[in-house]
Amino acid sequence: METIYDSKDILGILPHRHPFILVDRIVECNDKDWIVGIKNVAANEPCFQGHFPGMPVFPGVLQLEAMAQTAGILLNKVLGSEGKVSYYLGVDGAKFRRMVVPGDQLRMEIKFLKLRLGMAKVEGRALVDGELACEAVMMFGGGK
Repeated sequence: METIYDSKDILGILPHRHPFILVDRIVECNDKDWIVGIKNVAANEPCFQGHFPGMPVFPGVLQLEAMAQTAGILLNKVLGSEGKVSYYLGVDGAKFRRMVVPGDQLRMEIKFLKLRLGMAKVEGRALVDGELACEAVMMFGGGK
């Protein structure tokens, strides 16, 4: 799997920092309407201290955030807004299909749908070993 953007590149695009950067690398991106990001779910993630002790499950909200961060990288390219932040405005139809646990690798596939009145809409899904874990339509607005 080819790496298009590594973790250092991603830190140069997104404002997020550890422990809240949830994209490890970008493996596909056409800079127009498609991007694929990878998140390696490690056993030492801070969320596992309380979610849940003895039965760690990567929270669905963090799966959505990982997809949103991946989308943010694409939106920087599509909208020509390098250095600007795209803010999460909404989520529609979020569904969680399987648990994500330490050792899993999330593959976030994001497709740009449209831009209207300054709001971008994307469709995202996160997979583990080819099996759908999470899906949603997400909306973003421009920022500073």
